[in-house]
Amino acid sequence: MNNFGLIVIGAHHGHWLVDEIKRTSKNILLVEPVPYNFLQLNLRFKHLNNIFFEQNFVGSNNSQISFFFVKEDSISKLGKHWASGIGSFSKKHILDHKSKRFNINENDISEIHVQSITFNELCEKHNITIIDKLLIDVEGSEKKIIESIDYNKILIKELVFEYKHLDGNFIFNNNLKELIKFLNKKKFQETNRDKENITFKVV
Repeated sequence: MNNFGLIVIGAHHGHWLVDEIKRTSKNILLVEPVPYNFLQLNLRFKHLNNIFFEQNFVGSNNSQISFFFVKEDSISKLGKHWASGIGSFSKKHILDHKSKRFNINENDISEIHVQSITFNELCEKHNITIIDKLLIDVEGSEKKIIESIDYNKILIKELVFEYKHLDGNFIFNNNLKELIKFLNKKKFQETNRDKENITFKVV
């Protein structure tokens, strides 16, 4: 069995992962679809020989999709460092972040076409059967990924995911309730929740 200490779906540029990565000597898998984020991710951690990188979009099925993200040269103009981390298969999701202090428009968005991969395929590719900690931050697509996982083949000890966009931008209600029920049936118990992320552990 191949035990990975950490898998991150939506690793961004990796700045916020530095302490997390220092805590494990086991294999680590970082997945990020945005090209300039992926480049920074590689530069930040390429010196570590226990890290694997995947420039891909993880979905509930294997398909060709359009993926949208904020252009790199628009980030400084928009004045929000988190703008590089709101890539999504939905352009509307990005545009719905618009506010008086974040005046984004369609000219600030790039589109690429990618072949998505399922979480199960990702684990098969890297021969992963045990995961100590799985982090998922994919701007509202968390539920589809979590429900698509084959829990009979993959043991996940701890699951942390962003929940604030599960029903739309900064909306979480029915999908979160359904996901909690789903995870409870899979023997996961909620152990922590903040304004953005929720943590479950196997009981």
